[in-house]
Amino acid sequence: MKIKNVTVFGSGVLGAQIAFHTAYHGYDVTLFDIEEELLENAKLKFEQFKALYQQDINAAPADLDAAVLRVSVTTDLPESVKDADLTIEAIPESIQIKKDFYTSLSALAPTKTIFCTNSSTLLPSQFAAQTGRPDRFLALHFANYLWKNNVAEIMGHATTDPEIFEQVVAFAKTIGMLTIPIYKEQPGYVMNSLLVPWLMAGLDLYRNGVADAASIDKTWMKTLGADLGPMAMADLVGMTTAYNVTTSFAELTGEQLWKDRRDFLKENFIAKNKLGISTGEGFYSYPNPAYQDVDFLK
Repeated sequence: MKIKNVTVFGSGVLGAQIAFHTAYHGYDVTLFDIEEELLENAKLKFEQFKALYQQDINAAPADLDAAVLRVSVTTDLPESVKDADLTIEAIPESIQIKKDFYTSLSALAPTKTIFCTNSSTLLPSQFAAQTGRPDRFLALHFANYLWKNNVAEIMGHATTDPEIFEQVVAFAKTIGMLTIPIYKEQPGYVMNSLLVPWLMAGLDLYRNGVADAASIDKTWMKTLGADLGPMAMADLVGMTTAYNVTTSFAELTGEQLWKDRRDFLKENFIAKNKLGISTGEGFYSYPNPAYQDVDFLK
């Protein structure tokens, strides 16, 4: 099957990036979300992406303008998927939300449509049954700032059709991704199997009063020559995603440590609307966080 029409569900941090980047590479894209305001915010992000693409990958302004024109937005779920060859779901990292969403979607999408989830930590098998087409369902996971951190992890489950798996690998290559096939279901794939423990180590140092956010990040940045430390990265990823990840692991493992992390994030960040860059405050204040100061590491 030739993939031409792509639908992205969810216009948050990664959803907006996936939609724009896919359109930039020539696909017709529909971006769905549940509220018009969220979609209007995505349009503002597109304008930010245009500047970043020129800065980071020397993209031509005409190509970026064309990409925007190839993205249509809607809050109408049946309309969003009626012509979809491939869908990429980037909705909240909650197993029940995803189950409910796919139950609705399965009755609306054409039989040809391939379903992909961009879930960071959940396994495709956890909600494959709700898709109504488990053989045409798998994970396609992107990194943040995907136009330059262009890694795509592709992970099926026990009943994913191998041919569908290869079609998704091929699609990811057409949008400029370095493809990483995952041969066995793994929470967090490769990327987040490495990233989440790093973020949690920073969080544990902070919540246990070992060091403040700036000190934790300075240690990492200076020692490893890195651009960001775990606390700044948490703000970038967003506290909502961090909270959903800890909630998922708390439910999956039943371990008290994950429950403590979840509760700390809920009390100190979620409840106070300190969600990171998106709300202007997390571990740092934005738009001018301390870690971007030229004297931060002095």
